[in-house]
Amino acid sequence: MTRATLTDVLTPALAQGYAVAGVVCLGWEDARAYTRAAELEGLPIILQAGPGARAHMPISIWGAMFGELAESVSVPVVSHLDHGTSLEDCAAAIAAGFSSVMFDGSALPLSQNIARTAEIAEMAHAAGVSCEGEIGYVGYADGAKSRGTDPEEAARFAQETGIDAMAISIGNVHLQQEKHQGLDRNRLAAIEALCDIPLVIHGGSGVPVRERQDLARMSKICKFNIGTELRMGFGAALSNVMSEQPAEFDRIKILGQTEEALVALTRPILRALKP
Repeated sequence: MTRATLTDVLTPALAQGYAVAGVVCLGWEDARAYTRAAELEGLPIILQAGPGARAHMPISIWGAMFGELAESVSVPVVSHLDHGTSLEDCAAAIAAGFSSVMFDGSALPLSQNIARTAEIAEMAHAAGVSCEGEIGYVGYADGAKSRGTDPEEAARFAQETGIDAMAISIGNVHLQQEKHQGLDRNRLAAIEALCDIPLVIHGGSGVPVRERQDLARMSKICKFNIGTELRMGFGAALSNVMSEQPAEFDRIKILGQTEEALVALTRPILRALKP
């Protein structure tokens, strides 16, 4: 079994100048495709279950599924709770076998975000599990607006919470369907000058591949969350199957035929972040 914590994969990434993809999973077929892509590339991967996935399927099933996938390959696989919103969310993930949890208190006042994140980080570490926190607020395309991370607040947050990785807001946006050059490098440099822990970019689908490559090699950003571009790829593959085989009704046959296309899409995404 190659079950790994976030610390296991991000510590060498920070030291050696590369990043690891945190891929947003919505079901068995896409999670398996992402894991196969990582095995073929010989690279670690972070399988993530976010709020939408957890509303669709119980956390216990996600934990078992990620564990099964980790056992099937030789590369490190992190099972990660994405955007947990409470201690109860994170405790349930730990009980289900997750090796990493993210508590998202970014909408809270700073003091409350620090206090709650620190409590969850302590709980996670006691269980041998990593913890990611977020400071600043990463907004959504056509939705809530971002609030950039303040470097001094980030330094205090990292020190007082004891987290293993820190998600920051430097112009990245969730759910972008198009890539936009323009992350705030000055803000990033100011954060890096005050913080030593691995940094995380949510909304990585909106960041051009060349910029991801550059940041992976030249900054403390060690994790890019990739969701929208992979979901778009899955949707396109599914549409192709249905248009080519309109009479097919067996869901296993239909969904199974999306897997190779998704593996092919995922491999260069992972490869672009490698050392």
